[in-house]
Amino acid sequence: MAMATNLLQGQAPREGAACGGQAPAPSRRRPGSWALLRRHVSEDVFGVQIAGNSAETMARASRGSSTPPRDCVDFVDINMGCPIDLVCNRGMGAGLAQRANKVQGIVRVMSQQLSCPLTVKLRTGYDMDKPTAHRLVPQLPGWGAAAVTLHGRSRQQRYTKLADWDYISQCASACPAPLIGNGDAFSYEDVDNALKSETGISSVMLARGALVKPWLFTEVKERRHWDISASERLDMLRGFVRFGLEHWGTDTLGVARTRNFLLEWLSFLHRYVPVGLLERLPCRINERPPTYFGRNDLETLMASSMASDWVKISEMLLGPVPADFHFTPKHKANAAASAAITAEG
Repeated sequence: MAMATNLLQGQAPREGAACGGQAPAPSRRRPGSWALLRRHVSEDVFGVQIAGNSAETMARASRGSSTPPRDCVDFVDINMGCPIDLVCNRGMGAGLAQRANKVQGIVRVMSQQLSCPLTVKLRTGYDMDKPTAHRLVPQLPGWGAAAVTLHGRSRQQRYTKLADWDYISQCASACPAPLIGNGDAFSYEDVDNALKSETGISSVMLARGALVKPWLFTEVKERRHWDISASERLDMLRGFVRFGLEHWGTDTLGVARTRNFLLEWLSFLHRYVPVGLLERLPCRINERPPTYFGRNDLETLMASSMASDWVKISEMLLGPVPADFHFTPKHKANAAASAAITAEG
């Protein structure tokens, strides 16, 4: 995701912010950042998600992302679901969804500027016990949205408790455009249940589940649970590192950048519990199993919630870390204990 204003840096924008986890935003002062819109040959469908609080700024970002040489996107999505304080307090993300008139202006002007479909992603509402999406969702297609994605949690919930799929279904029945459900999908059974005919839901968005087990897409497509081995998972990490070094370079800076993204990813990956060790299927994304020993040393290492062990895995792929190395994951909730949060070289 990128912030609309950041996409336009160098053009004196007044509104917008950077969001944790996003890459540097494209601009005339940083023209190389527009390479983030570069499409990989393996991507059948490629879109960009932007956030902002100004119709003018969002329209300009839309033009920039859908005109040559950056006209490779199949869709543009408006982020009205980000729960981060820095974003919401400036009227973006989940904060924007509370201002229906402003939403209408942004959706209308962006849909007019784009040559590709415009979609919108939002949450159930701002406060946990006060859902509001059912009032906004039916209006979005009339303003120009080709589809709507609804995360079944409020901004206040962030990622706690379970996603409310009954509410998602309620909104789907009132939406004249395709509605995509989002929240807690972690197995092909979860997807099957969401897509039952009576729900009215058109499709399912995979989010955190794909960070914990990237092969989730294969499981859904083939309708099976994949007992992937630790060595296969390590090969997947090798591929990630290879892509990182190709993109950022093999110099000291490129290795450091690749390592940082790898460690952030490992803060999610360690939560995967191998299928062969489970007593029942499917596993739920919010379940936190006790510490366990894997079927070999590598599987045990990959299950560790200690950031220092994530660093060890990175050293297997990228070599030793510098003596002054320090890593604190952005998503601290993914470390099981406070002592596991920080690792040093």
